Amino acid sequence: MTYAAKLKVLFSRSDIACTVGRLASEISRDYRDKNPLLIGILKGSFIFLADLVRELDFPLEVDFVTLSSYGSARESCGQVKMLQCLRTDPCGRHVLVVEDIVDSGLTTSFLLEHIRKQNPASLKLCALSDKPSRRRTPVRIDYLGFTVPDVFIVGYGTDCNEEFRNLADICYLEEEV
Repeated sequence: MTYAAKLKVLFSRSDIACTVGRLASEISRDYRDKNPLLIGILKGSFIFLADLVRELDFPLEVDFVTLSSYGSARESCGQVKMLQCLRTDPCGRHVLVVEDIVDSGLTTSFLLEHIRKQNPASLKLCALSDKPSRRRTPVRIDYLGFTVPDVFIVGYGTDCNEEFRNLADICYLEEEV
């Protein structure tokens, strides 16, 4: 499908910075003495995770996984693939998964279940944004930045066919077909 898109700002860079600060305060309160393992889901979470860890002033480790359920489509195909596994063993660790957006819930629930099977001391989820209108699988978000309407968002790490990740704001695509 070809389309021309107009970008509309949904959350500005200042909104995002305030929200990242708030989330970092909440996470600091709960993890300060736990040396947590933060797991970023690539590629979408990398900017959010980088900003978040710079706000945390206690020992932590970071690892990444690469999951895919979209390919080049704008809707999940329902099949989740792990393209890059964890390099750090989560067994006995306090684990915080960091996600850019929880949409259908399929990818996030897949990863949470995968980690749960490895017996972490605790397992929580931090999501910058949540789109509950698209949920197909229930997911509990412990630390939430924004709830978004049923629009396709891009920017601040989130993409559309690998485009728009570098936008400083979170925008939505207003399509003209």
